[in-house]
Amino acid sequence: MASSVRAGWRSAEVSLAHARRYVPDLMSLQRTCEVNYMALMKLLPAGGEVGALRRYQVGNGLQFQLSLVGESRFTTQVVLSQHNPELPDYLQARIEIRLYHDVRMAEVCAAQQISRLQPRYDYPNTKMHQRDEKEQVNLFLADWLKFCLRHGTSLINIF
Repeated sequence: MASSVRAGWRSAEVSLAHARRYVPDLMSLQRTCEVNYMALMKLLPAGGEVGALRRYQVGNGLQFQLSLVGESRFTTQVVLSQHNPELPDYLQARIEIRLYHDVRMAEVCAAQQISRLQPRYDYPNTKMHQRDEKEQVNLFLADWLKFCLRHGTSLINIF
């Protein structure tokens, strides 16, 4: 009897864990990706080709660099990186972004040490990612782009 009660308790625990599984809010994520696309289009080098760079100075000694690293018919790969000579490399933010021109969306593909972001993560996990890591990184990009648009001055264009 005691073993059947324990087995019933464990199955209830497992089903409760599945009931709390994180489900991404796709509408919110799409809105964020659309806003990010429009902001990036304002910041990217005009008529840029692969290898084109644009740097923005924001504050004392802090620069952000947009680099076009890849291009295909409907997509463009962009890297947004932070350059601050006072910080070590591992503390400098770096985000890889894919622009989808046909749907006018920009999605974060990789950030810092995460080489491929998943739509959701089970929690807890071995790498300690948040359940909504992808959404958080895309929201962070939105804040970063707003900051660059408000406070950044373009230093140079290199083609």
